[in-house]
Amino acid sequence: MYNVYTGTLLTEGAALPTAAQLGLEPPRFCGQCGRRMVVQVDPIGWWGQCSRHGRVYSSELG
Repeated sequence: MYNVYTGTLLTEGAALPTAAQLGLEPPRFCGQCGRRMVVQVDPIGWWGQCSRHGRVYSSELG
C-alpha cells in the first residue's frame, strides 16, 4: 500500500502535506501501486485515474 499524497510506501512514515491534512488536496498517487494519477477537480468533488487500476471518485471514498 502506498501513500496517496506522496507516492511512498506507507511503511516509510512520510508526513502528509498540510493541504492534505486540511482536506484541501485530492490524492495524486494510486494507493495500490504508487503511480501518479491523472486528477480532475470540479466544484462537487474530484476523480483520479490510475493507468493500471482505473478511476476513483471522491464520492466513493466517503
